[in-house]
Amino acid sequence: MEKSKVYFTDLRTVPGNDLLTKLEKLIRRAGIGDIDFEGKFTAIKIHFGEPGNMAYIRPNYAARVVDVIRSLGGKPFLTDSNTLYTGGRSNAVDHLNAAMENGFNRIGAHADVIIADGLKGTSYKEVPSGGKLCPSPKIGAAIADADIVISMNHFKGHEQSGFGGALKNLGMGSASVGGKLELHSSSQPCIDLDNCIGCRICEKYCRHDAVKVVDRKAVIDYDKCVGCGQCVAVCQKSAAVIKDYDTSDVLNSKIAEYAYAVVNGKPNFHISFIMNVSPNCDCWGHNDAALVPDIGIAASFDPVALDCACADLVIAAPSLKGNAISDKDYHHEGECGCGHHHHKGEDKFRIVHPDTNWQAGVEYGEKIGLGCRSYELINVR
Repeated sequence: MEKSKVYFTDLRTVPGNDLLTKLEKLIRRAGIGDIDFEGKFTAIKIHFGEPGNMAYIRPNYAARVVDVIRSLGGKPFLTDSNTLYTGGRSNAVDHLNAAMENGFNRIGAHADVIIADGLKGTSYKEVPSGGKLCPSPKIGAAIADADIVISMNHFKGHEQSGFGGALKNLGMGSASVGGKLELHSSSQPCIDLDNCIGCRICEKYCRHDAVKVVDRKAVIDYDKCVGCGQCVAVCQKSAAVIKDYDTSDVLNSKIAEYAYAVVNGKPNFHISFIMNVSPNCDCWGHNDAALVPDIGIAASFDPVALDCACADLVIAAPSLKGNAISDKDYHHEGECGCGHHHHKGEDKFRIVHPDTNWQAGVEYGEKIGLGCRSYELINVR
């Protein structure tokens, strides 16, 4: 199999070649201009930052990508889907507020924001993918309807998938709330009776007449429930919840199928920022200390190769002090005096999250034709 090309630029700058200029050079060299953007609706899939979490990609970078796409004739918009959990981005109103506060607006990012799966996470399209685990992924409608998909990914650790990169941003991030339930769990939701107030919102929005409020508490009829997750999506009291979670291997494979559904049949391009490589998901309302020094920015048409390249760069880097790796008391002889531990060549994500297996996602992604794990890394100055 021919190696995919992954383009990379480090974070060194000189006058006249700042980071935004380097980003533009990178994506143009990587071939973004080969896409026919003329008059096309272009979804820029990005994480807007959970309130309290400061690890999100700066809107300045999004603005430069928007400007490039617009110069090529595209109609770009910034987008993400609502979260499964109750937080600062679980509905479009709160999600838009979070995006605006973090600078993702016409001033800061040069484009409008569209929440892909609508007000309550119920606006989605089932996209047949031929997948064995998720045959018809539930993709946020604005992403499913887009002509072109561009992903801007903050590469970091993740407590369930090992790391989050292009595949997770595309697959999990584009899924509607019900789709996120399908990704996380193989079982149907249940009701936490202590949290249920009998408001009937789950009963109102259940498309299968499977939820009824009895004696002021919601009850699920599992003979009718199809596990779509709409009760989880609309519940504002954390009463409709997931019963259990899939293993890391299954979760990563499902994410790959969803990512395939997002990009299959339409032009796509991917940019990953290997900066502030925090140990956990950006969906937490905080971000812990970075695992490694900031590394750079990478871009590719192949999301599988891009994730592999980013993982290899993090593995090759030394770890920093005072982070989740340090907490593991994972010591090596010969600690250097410059503030780094010598974990070069070791999988930082497995150290921090030993029960995860990120390799399962890229291996499965390659198997289903999403991309190639073999890559050529091309440096761009």
